[in-house]
Amino acid sequence: MHVKVMGAGPDLVLLHGWAMHSGIWKGVCDQLAQDYRLHLVDLPGHGLSPSDKLLSLQSMVETVAEILPDDCIVGGWSLGGQVAIELALQKPTQVAKLVLIATTPCFIKRENWLWGMDATILQMFTQNLAQNYTSAINRFLTLQLNGSHDSKAVLASLRKTFFQYSQPDKIALQAGLGILLTSDLREKFGVIKQPVLLLHGENDVITHAAVARWMNQQLSDAQLVMFANCGHAPFLSFPDQFITHLHEFRSYLR
Repeated sequence: MHVKVMGAGPDLVLLHGWAMHSGIWKGVCDQLAQDYRLHLVDLPGHGLSPSDKLLSLQSMVETVAEILPDDCIVGGWSLGGQVAIELALQKPTQVAKLVLIATTPCFIKRENWLWGMDATILQMFTQNLAQNYTSAINRFLTLQLNGSHDSKAVLASLRKTFFQYSQPDKIALQAGLGILLTSDLREKFGVIKQPVLLLHGENDVITHAAVARWMNQQLSDAQLVMFANCGHAPFLSFPDQFITHLHEFRSYLR
């Protein structure tokens, strides 16, 4: 697995979302590296990391666990947030703190979970990926910036960053969509014991703002920060505020 390590200080592991790569953090990584030892991970089948033939949420967790430093902060965005949740649960002696960025324990709307996406939307992405990869990805990138105050400028930057890397492995993309469609971590979410920082956009159309408030209520030691006029990527729309909240969380003691 490809991991870029930079900076010095407490270990901070950052995990990107579906179809993305570690380059997504370029707007904040230089500043963060002044205070942290960053571990910028390309998840299996994404960026410069080869694909796992049997890619699943658990296999992602196991792969990342192999490079996980002791006493680290793990930050996960979107799908990377689900990997981070499982790492906190399965590796409690290594994960000291958890940062969940625009993520959810369950991406899909269910009978008793009204804050998820319609499964048909992700199923449509599955079909479109096979027909026109570039068009499908561009639609997904646009969806992530819906509701952001600066969506046009940030979307242009996001597209440029995304296509700098080679295309993610198509099998990995399909498997990732399968994870989004099927994973449900709600029952074990409240078992997390580490301090958790929740960073979420008020206008997020992929992981609804109500999800962040639900997660905050389930946890015994959590801090919730909602970004106004922000969609699914607060670290892109509000990088300075994102960094400030991470710094404040770093010094937080339970």
